[in-house]
Amino acid sequence: MTMENRQELDDFYSLAYQELRRLASAVLRGDRASTLSPTTLVNEAWLKLAASRRLAVNSQLHFKRIAARAMRQVLVEAARRRQAAKRGSGLALVTFDDDLDAAESTPAAVLALDGALADLAKLHPRQAETVECRFFAGLNVPETAELLGVSEATVQRDWRAARAWLAVELHHAG
Repeated sequence: MTMENRQELDDFYSLAYQELRRLASAVLRGDRASTLSPTTLVNEAWLKLAASRRLAVNSQLHFKRIAARAMRQVLVEAARRRQAAKRGSGLALVTFDDDLDAAESTPAAVLALDGALADLAKLHPRQAETVECRFFAGLNVPETAELLGVSEATVQRDWRAARAWLAVELHHAG
């Protein structure tokens, strides 16, 4: 990463910091046992991004999407550590409400969601990208449509289909 690109990445991070913290708060709200605070989650995601050698950011929306993916990775890593420390701690419940009000989640829930999203990405990559944009990046329908280069109606269809598919997968995983 050149110094010019590094400065651009720093600028995007500074502009998006408060929004990323708000999103991290919403994502972590349902996980009462989490050892991560919203600030820690955002900072850990930033460290992951800053360490990346081949990171190209095209726009602020694109940065949010990349940051959301990094936060997802941080959450999954934390869940794996917690799960390893405490095997068999219960079932997962993760919801995909448009207002990001999450039900209580556990390390198993985060891991189940990550696995289900990976499976969805194999079957319907755009639907998985829509979930990442909407749930993890907190993007609204028009922002998601712009980022993915599709219509708002397509985003809404993909969002509904992905939520339904994930609900079935997570129910079967539990």
